Order: sequence, then C-alpha cells, then structure tokens
Amino acid sequence: MNKNLLSLYGLKWNPFATDAPHEALLVTAKTESFCWRIEQLARQGGFALVHGEPGTGKSVLLRILVARMQSIRDLNVGVLTRPQARTNDFYRELGHLFGVPLSPHNRWAGAKALRERWQAHVDSSLCRPVLIVDEAQEMLPSVLGELRLLVSTELDAKQALTVVLAGDGRLLDKLKLPELVPVGTRVRTRLHAQPASVDELLTYLRHALDQAGSPSLMSNEVMTALCEHAAGNLRVLMNLADELLTHAVQRQADTIDEKLFFDVYGQATQGRGRKAATR
Repeated sequence: MNKNLLSLYGLKWNPFATDAPHEALLVTAKTESFCWRIEQLARQGGFALVHGEPGTGKSVLLRILVARMQSIRDLNVGVLTRPQARTNDFYRELGHLFGVPLSPHNRWAGAKALRERWQAHVDSSLCRPVLIVDEAQEMLPSVLGELRLLVSTELDAKQALTVVLAGDGRLLDKLKLPELVPVGTRVRTRLHAQPASVDELLTYLRHALDQAGSPSLMSNEVMTALCEHAAGNLRVLMNLADELLTHAVQRQADTIDEKLFFDVYGQATQGRGRKAATR
C-alpha cells in the first residue's frame, strides 16, 4: 500500500503491516520485564526461551528486544536467519554474524575462533554477545546440541554467549528429547507468550493507530468487533484490520465504520452466529 493511498487517512505507514517501525511497537510491562532480564543475562551469558503459539507476538517481542540490545554500546547482537540449517551452514552463518572466517569442516578450529572473538568482546565490554534465534523449533537437535557445547566454557562454569531461542510448542517438545535435556536445563530466563484478552488486543490496536498518526481511523465499535473475532491472536487481529484498510482505500471511504465491517466480514459473522444458535 503506497504512501499516496495511506495519506488519504493521514497515515505515516500502514499500522497493520508486519514492517511497522520498531519504535511504533507496543512495549507492554511483560515485554519490558523480559528485555530487562535479557540485559542482565547478557552480563553472564546463557540461554533464554520465548515460547507460545503462532501469532501470540513472539516475533514482535524479538524485534523490540533486538532494538533494545543494539542500543547498548559495544554489545554485539546477531540474528540467525536459517535455523533449519545443518551444522556446517550453521557455523558459516555464525562466522558471518560475528565476523569470524570459518572453515565448517574443521569444527574444533571454528569453535575456538568464535570463542576467542566472543571472549575479546567480553573483555572489552563486560557483556556476552547475543544470538537471537526465531523459529527455533526448526533447529536440528544436532545443531542445538552443538550450540550448547559452543556456548559453555571452563567445564560449564562460564558461558561465552547469550542465546535467545523463540518458537512454538514444538520447541518445548524438542527440548524434552534426551539429547537436548542439557539445553533445556540451561534456560535461565523464560517468557510464555499467551493469547491476548480483548482489552489487550484493543490496547495494541489503538497504539498502532496512534503511532501511525490516525487514531480515529476506525470506530470504537469496529475495533471492539475485530478484537472479539481475533480469538486472542495478535497476528489474526492485524490481518483482519489490514483487510479492512485495503477495502476502505479501494472504496475511498472516509473512515472504517460498522457498515464497511459488515460489508467485508458480515457473511462470516452471520455464519458463526447461526452455528452458535443451533448448538
């Protein structure tokens, strides 16, 4: 959706798009507490875990965390982009993220080079480098095990890296595998991303509109209806709202009101109502 179309409503950006500026994201008390705990963990190193079902805000939380950590002077933050990679490619990406040329076929030399780089960083900044892994449920058990061994130094007395793993319920199941129990027991900070209440979703929606510059774009009735139909899922809420915005732009509507809502979603809403009445 281009800026000319968004300007119809005085919007600085699409408030429902996944690429909204990180400074426009809502920082809840829960998010603030988790970010603070990770900042403390970065002084010691070790594992942290964010888990929850799809659409409960894990990736938004990680965006806020990465921006917060990158604002700390001299703190080195890397975001793993291919969690599904095999061990050799995993080492290649680590080398790229932390500026260490590696030969993946020589893991001993690679691990040694990474630890030396991380230790040099610790000596200069007193903080462990941070590795963020979204969709960590896709990681192979062998790679997770390799990461655990890579992080631990001095017979597990010290941790050379801070690792934040984020994933859905499959990640929790994976950490129960016998070969990954040592990873699970090393998790020092946890956050369970849970479905949001209607009031919490309303807060997210109003914040998104305020930050984008058009708090009156939607009527209160439409915002409430969207939040009730999102079933506690932030991603579903934003997708529903984005669909309404697209229709509003197409029709050159002044605002997103109840008429537009029922024109777009009325049939589905009525269908759910009929099903509920027959139970």
